Amino acid sequence: MPKLDKMKQDYSIRELAEEFDVTTRTLRFYEEKGLLNPSRSGQTRVYNIADRTRLKLILRGKRLGLSLDESAEIILMYDPIGTNSNQILSLIDKIQDKRLQLEQKKKDLELTLLDLEAAEQRCSESLSKIH
Repeated sequence: MPKLDKMKQDYSIRELAEEFDVTTRTLRFYEEKGLLNPSRSGQTRVYNIADRTRLKLILRGKRLGLSLDESAEIILMYDPIGTNSNQILSLIDKIQDKRLQLEQKKKDLELTLLDLEAAEQRCSESLSKIH
């Protein structure tokens, strides 16, 4: 993956796609959703540092298990002149919700594994009685 100059202010769609290992279609989709707002130079999209940062946040949210709408909600709360405490509190709430969901899924998986183990044991016992 090519390393981009962190001091660079403008990026092509190809440069951002390669840096973040996403498709150009993904970037156009985020643009359609209003999350990225590249300027145009003729037919060419020109992404700025804010678009790059938003993309980074979208992908981070995705890794945390946030939906695109959840990430967008948090990203759009950003106020460059404010404290952004509401944005941070909202993110904390979403992280806590995701953690609870994952803990429940983990418990469900553990129970399913126990059920599978018990079923396998019963099947093995049945087979041993047959032979």
